[in-house]
Amino acid sequence: MEDLFLSDSEYRLMDIIWDYAPLESGRLVKLAEENLDWKKSTTYTILRRVSAKGMVSNEDATVRVLVPRERVQRFESSRVVKKTFGGSLPSFVTAFLGDKKLTKSEAQELIDLIDSHMDDK
Repeated sequence: MEDLFLSDSEYRLMDIIWDYAPLESGRLVKLAEENLDWKKSTTYTILRRVSAKGMVSNEDATVRVLVPRERVQRFESSRVVKKTFGGSLPSFVTAFLGDKKLTKSEAQELIDLIDSHMDDK
């Protein structure tokens, strides 16, 4: 699996890019200032990092997404389950739920999701 790991700063900037792309880099600077209280230099530094990782392209002052949010979320989720729960999805779900009770519709939604991802070997 390729490494789609993003630092917190990179993820925060990517959140803006995912929401607004394609967008001009000047607009990205303004959005980062408004949403993250970042200076122009910080935005461009982080933009260079995510561009070097192949997450975005920044050509002709236009930033475009190359790796969709969902792909990074899947990677991050898988990484957390492997690192923190030894790869055990049931252990992750147990920890995630804690004392929370599911409604019948939430439980059915999870059952349907599990059924759609089962390996029928």
